[in-house]
Amino acid sequence: MEGRQIRAVLVLVVISCVGFQIRASDPIFIESFDESFDGRWIVSEKDDYKGIWKHSKSEGHDDYGLLVSEQAKKYAIVKELDEAVSLKDGTIVLQFEVRLQKGLECGGAYLKYLRPQEAGWKPAEFDNDCPYSIMFGPDKCGSTNKVHFILKHKNPKSGKYVEHHLKYPPSVPSDKLSHVYTAILKPDNELRILIDGEEKKTANFLSAEDFEPALIPAETIPDPNDKKPEDWDERAKIPDPDAVKPDDWDEDAPMEIEDEEAVKPEGWLDDEPEEIDDPDASKPEDWDDEEDGEWEAPKIDNPKCEIAPGCGEWKRPMKRNPAYKGKWHAPLIDNPDYKGIWKPQQIPNPDYFELDRPDFEPITAIGIEIWTMQDGILFDNILIANDEKVAEAYRDTTWKLKFEIEKEKQKAEEAASGLSDGLSGLQKAVFDILYKIGGLPFLSAYKVQIFVSY
Repeated sequence: MEGRQIRAVLVLVVISCVGFQIRASDPIFIESFDESFDGRWIVSEKDDYKGIWKHSKSEGHDDYGLLVSEQAKKYAIVKELDEAVSLKDGTIVLQFEVRLQKGLECGGAYLKYLRPQEAGWKPAEFDNDCPYSIMFGPDKCGSTNKVHFILKHKNPKSGKYVEHHLKYPPSVPSDKLSHVYTAILKPDNELRILIDGEEKKTANFLSAEDFEPALIPAETIPDPNDKKPEDWDERAKIPDPDAVKPDDWDEDAPMEIEDEEAVKPEGWLDDEPEEIDDPDASKPEDWDDEEDGEWEAPKIDNPKCEIAPGCGEWKRPMKRNPAYKGKWHAPLIDNPDYKGIWKPQQIPNPDYFELDRPDFEPITAIGIEIWTMQDGILFDNILIANDEKVAEAYRDTTWKLKFEIEKEKQKAEEAASGLSDGLSGLQKAVFDILYKIGGLPFLSAYKVQIFVSY
């Protein structure tokens, strides 16, 4: 009896430990869009944002997401968090999925992680000016093609918020598949950017090599009140004041002269024109001299000139004039008064401060505020976590399977359209049936195996 009680206690302890581990590994925030966003996400009421958000399935899946449904519109929507998320304590992972179902030629697909409303914004009035802490995600238009990471940081000296852009960010995948974007903020000031779980960029928040402008301002700045003296000479070389133009220097001599030694080639046809009237051409029957003017036969190359050295008046060719020297200029010498390129003197930067770690503002909401020329952009599985393994687990369970299925289907469609591997219409039909079967909920875990076996 006593042994059974001990075992029961041990079981309860184990269950409690497992439960604690599960709770400890839970994300801080997760939005899977399994249910409609109505009532949970707030659509901006600002007049500029006419784009309609929809709760929609990802093409070819039973998985739902938040869909950009119209082209050439501005969109804005926001989700308030139950509690503010501090970015100062330990590791923070920001992650979300995006599928550009119709590609992306010009538009954004990024998230804004917003500061508290005390900073001056309201959910129903969410727009481009609402204050954020971090902006992260794809942006592509014209020469812009990058996965943004922007930190908005307050200068403790000036009190101003400055946007600090990650230098040399990774580019946006160019296909129409689901991709997952991850930003990992580490307590040692390291930032890691992952796309589909693969590290694409590592940076340090306090490095001037990684952010523009640098989080820590320069210790000194050029004095804005310092002016270049009027007698400051920046010319490294000057014309030699003692130089004199040589007496035999002829500035008027032409650059080219006739080659007096040239001789007209034998067989040159002086009396033959280079072009003659086309002997086969005839005046059109409907030509009216009074209305159309006097008819003239079209010209053709003179066939006699094709076998001769040339036709028409022969002229001596031109050659470079050996006496040509051009306009005379005094040679340059070192300037004895040269003082170098003037720069204002450096003074202490009044906005300079020292920093051991960025003073991150807390996150109290997640917003999507974009302008795009494409529809079909689908957001899904927005995650905030304090454990990289949690983010990895969600990638494996929510993104990876979808991606593999989409990739296989894309390969099959490309092969079917190009007949590159002899895929017949019947085979394609079979594939489509398998694709639908694989979408059934009770077979969802076996989708990849279904396609691999096929």
